[in-house]
Amino acid sequence: MSRTIIVSNRLPTKILRTDNSLTFQPSEGGLATGLGSIYQADGNVWVGWPGLFVEDAAEEEYVCEQLRQDSMVPVFLTEAEIRDFYEGFSNSTLWPTFHYFTQYATYEQAHWEAYVAVNEKFCRAVLELAGPEDTIWVHDYQLLLLPAMLRQARPEATIGFFLHIPFPSYELIRVLPWRKELLQGMLGADLLGFHTFGYMRHFLSAVSQLLGFSSQNGQIETGSRTVLVDAFPMGIDYERYEQAAASEAAIRHEATYREALREVRVILSIDRLDYSKGIAQRLRAFELLIQRYPEWREQVSLIMVVVPSRDQVAQYASLKEEIDELVGRINAQYRTISWTPIHYFYRSFPLEELASLYRLAEVALVTPMRDGMNLVAKEFVASKANQKGVLILSERAGAARELSDALIINPTNTGELAEAMHDALVMPEEDQIQRMGAMQALVRQYNVFAWTKLFMDRLAYSKMKQHTLDTETMKPALTEHLLAEYNAAETRLLLLDYDGTLAPFNANPQRARPDQELLLLLRALTDVPQNRVVIISGRDRATLQEWLGHLPVDFIAEHGVWLRAAGEEWQLFQTLSNEWKREIRPILELYVARTAGSFIEDKEYSLVWHYRRADTELGTVRARDMLNHLTFMTSNSDLQVMEGNKVIEIKTAGLNKGTAAARWLATYQPGFTLAIGDDRTDEDTFRAMPPEAYTIKVGTVARSLARYHVASTTEVRQLLRSLL
Repeated sequence: MSRTIIVSNRLPTKILRTDNSLTFQPSEGGLATGLGSIYQADGNVWVGWPGLFVEDAAEEEYVCEQLRQDSMVPVFLTEAEIRDFYEGFSNSTLWPTFHYFTQYATYEQAHWEAYVAVNEKFCRAVLELAGPEDTIWVHDYQLLLLPAMLRQARPEATIGFFLHIPFPSYELIRVLPWRKELLQGMLGADLLGFHTFGYMRHFLSAVSQLLGFSSQNGQIETGSRTVLVDAFPMGIDYERYEQAAASEAAIRHEATYREALREVRVILSIDRLDYSKGIAQRLRAFELLIQRYPEWREQVSLIMVVVPSRDQVAQYASLKEEIDELVGRINAQYRTISWTPIHYFYRSFPLEELASLYRLAEVALVTPMRDGMNLVAKEFVASKANQKGVLILSERAGAARELSDALIINPTNTGELAEAMHDALVMPEEDQIQRMGAMQALVRQYNVFAWTKLFMDRLAYSKMKQHTLDTETMKPALTEHLLAEYNAAETRLLLLDYDGTLAPFNANPQRARPDQELLLLLRALTDVPQNRVVIISGRDRATLQEWLGHLPVDFIAEHGVWLRAAGEEWQLFQTLSNEWKREIRPILELYVARTAGSFIEDKEYSLVWHYRRADTELGTVRARDMLNHLTFMTSNSDLQVMEGNKVIEIKTAGLNKGTAAARWLATYQPGFTLAIGDDRTDEDTFRAMPPEAYTIKVGTVARSLARYHVASTTEVRQLLRSLL
């Protein structure tokens, strides 16, 4: 029976060392809540670090036994691994880079080596548990290499990966010395999940620029597999926060705070100590608020909760000192006998007391400089039973993509944040209720359980999608079956690509003329009365006419733009314009100037940039740049940018080999259909074929919509010769 294995750096339990023993406390994080229904189910398991250094074998065995009862398996780390893998590479290299604080990032080779070693340790732990049918779901930036390690050991495994922090732009990722290894590690998964489309787009861009893998509709073709990439905004356990806010304990805590504050209105800020959270900027904005609007003095206070985190690290210790100084200075300057501007708590709060602060606050400040999602915003929304209250949200938090009814601000614009606080404090109640109601409906519907289900459903879909692209080698038994159906059919349609299928590639495309063997083979196939042979190619019609026009074959030229039945005149598939060339051609000319050996082929209704004769590495880099450039330029037009084998072609969208092939199928309704092609443009042909057609992909990569594959043009000719 298949099962699910959750893998993350930390287990969903906290182990604390006391004087005499170890104590185990369940974690309160959103991830632990959302995945509880999975890992606690029969047979499933959660693999991760228990969060402390274990001193001896007896203690290790005790921890294993206690965790086993709760469906958890620990991965023990040494003190050196905790220092170099966790505090080092994970939190001193990846965390600042992914949060756009590259000035804090370190690039230590020893830290990288520890990161690799710990990912390998996690891999061994998972492989000891995972069977061939199991699903493995890996989480977060500490384990970016793990999916590829698992894939190498279990090629057929179902592997998902979710990144809980932002994925930065390509310009930041490229700074990392180990950038390619990290991307390749992530691509070991079948499904890659991010909080927002923006993070997903950054990842696709980095993969294109650094690894040369193209993507379409969120699917990356790696050569051996198709990886699905998608956005899954994480939610919270809505009912948990709703119920906590309505609990007697929360109501009592709120009454205590209200008694102390009297009639003063409350702005709330809750965050972990981190430079990515923008805590100091909030304090400055609050000071600016009471400077610009003196009427708010003695009328509103900021309750600031900062949860301790890594304050032994230099940047965090410095931030803590800055926050302490700001709070002290602002309070010293503006405090009165009856009013304290900022109530500052440097500690964590239990859930009911946290919920009481959400109830108490009229305004919540969730204004990080950069954040993957930020669930505090959603917790505040869920806790507002009376729907009165205003959320001020940073545009750089993932939650801003969903909670559009919040007041969205730029966290570096202190003036804008101060004005947003003023606007929130004077907002009419009916406006507050309308905004909060809309946000509550969204947060309630897309809760953490919906997030979990959606990811697992998409993971199953991605695996199914991969299997649809599996092709089978054209073995002798299959060839015999093909021949039997071919011989039994009264009418046959043979759709044959040219370059890479009938003829091998040549650095100079004009030198790929058909040899005598191919001409004789095509002549023999067309001499059979039942056969209709169609050359379906991206080449221009003049070249095809010159090379093969004397044969009684049909033509589909320029990927479906021009059509010609044997013995008839050429005709356009539909009326087209080539006015767009004046804007696009200068872009191609720029890349020709920058890429020695590349050139432009100007067809009647398309432009093609060839780089087969260019330096391999340079050509690949330029192709990535050009593909991104042209995709952006044509995004709101009726043009399509197509990537082939060492070529990039621009033409009118909607016309392809598949649409033209479908016309031949509808016109002739053959009893037997054979379609053979070698590159991405031929996938359109395969897609248009009926299920019973014989579709064959040519080349070493066997991932295709085709049913079967052969290795080379030589095997294609052997197969066609067997039809005679």
